[in-house]
Amino acid sequence: MRGIRLCGSGAAVPATRVSNVALSQRVETSDEWIRSRTGIGERRVAAAEENLTGLATSAGQQALQNAGWAASSVDLILLATSSPDDLFGSAPKVQAALGAKHAVAFDLTAACSGFLFALVTAAQYLRCGAMQRVLVIGADQLSSWVDWSDRRTCVLFGDGAGAVAVEATSSQNDALVGFRMASDGSRGENLTLSQHAERQELLPGISAQQGGFTTIAMNGQEVYKFAAREVPAILQQLLDDTGTSASQLDWLLLHQANQRILDAVGDRFGMAAEKVLSNLAHYGNTSAATIPLMLHEAVSDGRIKSGDLIASSGFGAGLSWGAALIRWDGPTS
Repeated sequence: MRGIRLCGSGAAVPATRVSNVALSQRVETSDEWIRSRTGIGERRVAAAEENLTGLATSAGQQALQNAGWAASSVDLILLATSSPDDLFGSAPKVQAALGAKHAVAFDLTAACSGFLFALVTAAQYLRCGAMQRVLVIGADQLSSWVDWSDRRTCVLFGDGAGAVAVEATSSQNDALVGFRMASDGSRGENLTLSQHAERQELLPGISAQQGGFTTIAMNGQEVYKFAAREVPAILQQLLDDTGTSASQLDWLLLHQANQRILDAVGDRFGMAAEKVLSNLAHYGNTSAATIPLMLHEAVSDGRIKSGDLIASSGFGAGLSWGAALIRWDGPTS
């Protein structure tokens, strides 16, 4: 078995910013109401000329550049997304746009856990020797699926993409120290983006379901309780599995869903506030993009250094959640 090395990162967000103050012109809310409950100050929203494929491609290009890779050297592109431009998959379009002509490409859907699940999946291809280089991208455009008249959900989500270039290395230098993944479909109704139930008649006595989806529906209280309970638990299990103490961690990098969750988990593990990475105030919840977007930001501004140990956790719809212990080995500022 081989190990993996994280070689470079990238990110892309739409140019359009929607502040809490601006959003209050559409729904009954305020900057204070949103910030006090979520920590979000603004979010990015894709314009008419922007789309998921473009964001994912831009993030991927930057990760390749930072890794010093030619696109033609990539074996696999994994696109973690729940909002593809095409239900048949957007990863092949990203592959074509990047010019990664030798790469197989496919989408992986696990909502806000998507990037972490995709990174773990990529590691299996690399560890077994089937592939040498993988580009893992987390991207979502949930602004297309939000009910902008529902203040319980429309204040939460934004659009964005993040990417990491990952390659095989020796098992002694494995950057994925350990991981855990979990799902519980019995609680899945608490966060959904469901199909329409409309049907059309094909022939007398025969009908078929008409394609289409509703907007995002969420039981915020239950999702918050789920995250507050399961995230610390799975992180502690991972630390126990790997014989790691919280004091050995350099950074805590969680899915950016709610600042109160980030603070609570940081407190649980005795992490100083500045060691709990957060850019939630500027981007909101970008689903599968939050972890790689935050990772790229902290690498680019020099906070994350080569050799730093990062505990990460993704959690969300499904319900799904997971944790990974990662050592950064890519270029830093």
